Amino acid sequence: MKQAKGYFGRRKNVWTVAKNAVEKAMVYAYRDRRNKKRSFRALWIARINAGARLHGMSYSEFMGKVKANDIELNRKVLADLAMNHPDAFKAIVDKVK
Repeated sequence: MKQAKGYFGRRKNVWTVAKNAVEKAMVYAYRDRRNKKRSFRALWIARINAGARLHGMSYSEFMGKVKANDIELNRKVLADLAMNHPDAFKAIVDKVK
């Protein structure tokens, strides 16, 4: 019942309804902890792609050249650079070209 605190209607104070609601919530939480990783990777890829296309490259071309030049920056860092530090991202693009 403690876990159902804050739920609406009978979900917070009727044992069987609350038990089912909490079990369902745990299933969603377990599933979405994994889906969150997918969502963030997709977001990073979209941001890197947008940044790379500003400099005349596609995402796959850019990432291939990054790996070939042994630049060990992951997608999270590259996406942050593309969004918040365009000059630094441009320097990476110039280096891989």
